[in-house]
Amino acid sequence: MRGLWQAPRLSSVGVTDRATDGLPIARNTALLSAGLAANSAMLQLSAAVASLTLVLVLDVEGLLGLGPAIVLAAGALSALPAGRAMDRYGRVPPLAAGYLLGILGCGLAGLGSALHSAPIVLLGLLGVGSASGISLLARTAAGDMYPPERRARGIGLVLFGAVFGALLGPSVFSPLLQGRDLDGDALAPLWLAGSAFMVVGLAFVSAVRPDPREIATRLGHQQPPDDHTHAPIKELLGRPGVVPAMLAAQASFAVMVAVMTLTGAVVVDHYGHEAHNVFPIIGAHVIGMYALVIVVGDVIDRIGRTPSLAGGLLVMAASVSSLLWVESVPATAVALFGLGLGWNFSFVAATAELADATQPWERGRLLGFNDLLAGLTGAFLALLGGLALTALGVAALAIGAALLVSAPAVWILRTGRPTAAART
Repeated sequence: MRGLWQAPRLSSVGVTDRATDGLPIARNTALLSAGLAANSAMLQLSAAVASLTLVLVLDVEGLLGLGPAIVLAAGALSALPAGRAMDRYGRVPPLAAGYLLGILGCGLAGLGSALHSAPIVLLGLLGVGSASGISLLARTAAGDMYPPERRARGIGLVLFGAVFGALLGPSVFSPLLQGRDLDGDALAPLWLAGSAFMVVGLAFVSAVRPDPREIATRLGHQQPPDDHTHAPIKELLGRPGVVPAMLAAQASFAVMVAVMTLTGAVVVDHYGHEAHNVFPIIGAHVIGMYALVIVVGDVIDRIGRTPSLAGGLLVMAASVSSLLWVESVPATAVALFGLGLGWNFSFVAATAELADATQPWERGRLLGFNDLLAGLTGAFLALLGGLALTALGVAALAIGAALLVSAPAVWILRTGRPTAAART
């Protein structure tokens, strides 16, 4: 296991092995990965019951997509300021603040469920969404600690921790819900358990030393310029490879989260399964997102960013299309696993490409801007998908999602150009 987390030798890229002396890259990678494991467990809860929680409290079934939309919008709006804070203050303080918001948000969602109070639940979902959006920026820290030709693997190592959350989440949440009526009193303990997961994640992230941005500065032998010389977002967007990477990131993230957050309603309301069956399906999805991420990172580094961006989107299209004919719990779990795996390829490749195109002191801003757009798009799709699911059924959700990831894949393949990693 020690070899899995071993930091790469950097002499081949002009940085001496001596530059890594005393830098706990493997330790920081493991701590960030463990923090994402805790966040992953909470993410499953949010994906499975955010929509159901708000519908039960408001007693309005037509607002099925409102809960996920609130969570995603909160995460999106938090991403850009968190990314800017990362560039200014380092990676750890904003990440820690995100986990604190998660603790508070889950606690409020649980309290609002127990009291049947819509305003308290709404505040809780805002905190949960902000926490999810900020914690996902841990991949910025991962990109800091690895050279371009190993960057996708480094990002994969950090994201790999989420698979343990995928395994742990259902084992905690399913027993709490099994055999109980689906109401506010049943949902409250689930949210409190989510809060406990975020406490654990906060402890792991707070232990990261030194800050990954300091590691990036040392490895690159560069110091950040004065604030007024930082490249504006418009200039960052004009760099080669950035637009295709952002397009893939928008499509993959938005479609993935929209379908994932509506899975609970699909399984319970349209397929007629009991509510506790949602958690194994979401668990399979999260495993697809993260279980093979180390292997995926190596594949992306080998075959290049463009094939990985487009290939991941096409896998997502095939997976979400299968919802047209599958209804059983195992078959739905397989479909959601494929959706997660496709997201894995396209999103990790996009993150690596955006990291390649930026310096350490501007990386957080670009990734935060990317996540802002992706989260807002995902929130809109979740809300629209909820309306389509209620009015037209599962077919509308499946066909619409497949088209939204297929079209960018075709464009990326037709207009593909050398990525930042290839140029270096």
